[in-house]
Amino acid sequence: MGRLQAVALLFAALGAACDRGASGAGAAASSANGPATRSDQVFAAAQTAAGSAAPPGEPVPHTATAVAPRARRLCLGDDSAQGRSLPKTPASHLEAAGAPRMSGDLSASRGQWTWVNFFAAWCGPCKEEIPRLVEWRDRLTKAGTPIRMVFVSLDDDQRELQTFLDAQPEVGVRSALWLPEGSTRARWFKSLRIKNDPELPEQALIDPGGRLRCFIEGAVEDGDYSEIATLVSQG
Repeated sequence: MGRLQAVALLFAALGAACDRGASGAGAAASSANGPATRSDQVFAAAQTAAGSAAPPGEPVPHTATAVAPRARRLCLGDDSAQGRSLPKTPASHLEAAGAPRMSGDLSASRGQWTWVNFFAAWCGPCKEEIPRLVEWRDRLTKAGTPIRMVFVSLDDDQRELQTFLDAQPEVGVRSALWLPEGSTRARWFKSLRIKNDPELPEQALIDPGGRLRCFIEGAVEDGDYSEIATLVSQG
């Protein structure tokens, strides 16, 4: 065999190999358009679950699942009152002119529910909340479950508290227990497990038997009324 024949045979072999590679690629391409394999079906199902597939080179969009908001709860069984007890030390008290004098003892629940609100005359959220509490008292009484409201002031300035009480309407807060800084306040805070520098307002709910049933840190909202009404109606 001459040199030219050998070169011709070499080129013929290389051409055949290229043809086989091209036909293999074509077969692979045609299989994508041919009958779907199991892997093709799994991929298609994944695309259907995720929505339209993103174009090549772009990330597949993620669809977030909405989470339902958790319902606000004030009194989860007895957990909120756990470890807290009614103070035994009587508090001082102040009244507006003409208002009846108060007893400084919280244990005298008088056989009905008692709502205790800790506030201060300088506390904006406290003053905003008071009309709501007064309305709740009237609504509960009208519904056949009367509740006594006791307001406990943590003011240190007696004149500021007295001015506040004197300016209240007849249906407002005309009298209050008073816990200025000192030993009596410290005993109350220890019994009720109140922080030394609480974020007012705070609330305590006492049942007709004199048992502390619920303690709430912070202001209540209009939407909380139904939970309180349910609790006091169950006794």
